[in-house]
Amino acid sequence: MTRLLRLFALVCLVFPEVGRGTELTVFAAVSLSEALTDIAPQFAETTQHTLRFNFGASGTLARQIEAGADADVFFSADERHLDSLGRAKLLLEGTRRQIVANQLVLLASRESSRHVHAFSDLASDSVRRIAVGNPATVPAGAYAKAYLGTLRLWQAVEPKIFPLEHVRAVLVAVDTGNADAGIVYRTDAKLSKSAVIVATVSIADGPHIVYPAAVLRASKSSEAARAFVAFLGTAQAQAVFARHGFLPCDDR
Repeated sequence: MTRLLRLFALVCLVFPEVGRGTELTVFAAVSLSEALTDIAPQFAETTQHTLRFNFGASGTLARQIEAGADADVFFSADERHLDSLGRAKLLLEGTRRQIVANQLVLLASRESSRHVHAFSDLASDSVRRIAVGNPATVPAGAYAKAYLGTLRLWQAVEPKIFPLEHVRAVLVAVDTGNADAGIVYRTDAKLSKSAVIVATVSIADGPHIVYPAAVLRASKSSEAARAFVAFLGTAQAQAVFARHGFLPCDDR
């Protein structure tokens, strides 16, 4: 953490753009929305830079960036989509950082929670609809599919899968009873109105879920964008992430 604080201070000192006040456009996974909304005024107070967010599924955001969308920073819920942009030479070299981690939980609607107590129960006849993020575009959905595969459950439950556009839609589906169960991040489960957490995937057994961020090569405010990525690793920002349920990432 000390190394990150020094990096942040160095960025602010070296680059003249930092401190003049720039609006940065940040494309970020929807699961980060509350935490980043809280971090934005802290970053503005420290640097005089403001943040404008575009929240969505990481895969959808990556496609928008590939299509030329105007953005300064991409903060993804997985490494796969940042890897894709890296291969396309769309990331500013040397700016990629792993910021926070997360884990999966199984939610059941209040009614279904009477008979859903574990992932194995998803194969039972009492469960008819299972909401997950679309595995093609939503990291939480891809993680869910992979984990169900390791449990040898995916083939059994695939006909029941109800793919949705982002992880928050999964939460709503279970909260409203439109799905019997759903797989979301632990950070999203904290926002549930009525759904019940019936199982948590352990860090040791589950997928390695990290959220990386990087400055985009096309950014017109790369110095300020570097400062923002550095700020995400500071104790101040990490405390906000922790308050919203995120886990520390070993490699920041």
